[in-house]
Amino acid sequence: MERVETIAETQKKYQLKTRKNWLTPKRAPYLFIGPAVILMLIFTVYPVISSFVLSFQEVRGVEKTFVGVANYTRLIHDPVFYKSLLNTFQILIIQVPLMISLALVIAVALHSTLVKAKAFFRVAIFMPAITALVAASIVFMILLDEHFGLVNYFLSFIGVDNIAWLTSPFWAKVSVILVMTWRWTGYNVVIILAGLQNIPSDLYEAASIDGASKMRQFFMITIPLLKPVFIFTIVMSTIGTLQLFDEPFILTAGGPNNATMTITLYLYETGFKYFEFGYASAIAYVLVLITAVISWIQMKLVGDDSK
Repeated sequence: MERVETIAETQKKYQLKTRKNWLTPKRAPYLFIGPAVILMLIFTVYPVISSFVLSFQEVRGVEKTFVGVANYTRLIHDPVFYKSLLNTFQILIIQVPLMISLALVIAVALHSTLVKAKAFFRVAIFMPAITALVAASIVFMILLDEHFGLVNYFLSFIGVDNIAWLTSPFWAKVSVILVMTWRWTGYNVVIILAGLQNIPSDLYEAASIDGASKMRQFFMITIPLLKPVFIFTIVMSTIGTLQLFDEPFILTAGGPNNATMTITLYLYETGFKYFEFGYASAIAYVLVLITAVISWIQMKLVGDDSK
């Protein structure tokens, strides 16, 4: 009887010791990242999987019916989808190069010794990126009003007739591009400026001694060494433009005649205006595929040639 009690006591002591030492150095990291992983699974992984399954279903009220690839087949024959895709790429092709080029010029100017009060200009240029987009869009709607807007008012002084900024298909696209450029140029300026500050000044000094002009230094030193920064800004700007929603939604609501209807705006209207959630999910995954392919192509075109 005494031997059995001794074994039981030993087991109890061992269990208590094990419970006290369960938080080992190997387990501690999992304890800290556990809540973040759980939240990511709930709010990111699960919605992604659920929406992918939903793209193969038709939703009517609370009833879901499996329809296979019918949503994707419908997408192939949808003229509005092709129109929104064309609009998105038209804005992308014009706006991203324009914005990156403008950001590069401003960043180089701020990095030079010619500009004073650099801190003020950096803050002022970055301010649009943190400005509430709804408020900014309302301001632009007032500025670009065809009959009472300040832009047409000032253009009248140089003999330009009123421009239908928000009601003409062509000028509506121009308006969206202008608002996007105004909003995101400062963001890219900060990134490019950080890249400029990481370029060693010794390279410019050595080039000056060798007789290289400022322009030659810019194209032979600055541009090549900013290549990783350009990759980041171009890829991120492309992804942002492919997901363009706020500006056309607030300024033009996709009009006139779907002239500013983007893929994301069409996805939103399909899901939350017409409640075709299965079809909207199919649009979303086609957009994901397009974004991934374009990003991969950009990485290959402007990536590191030495690899």
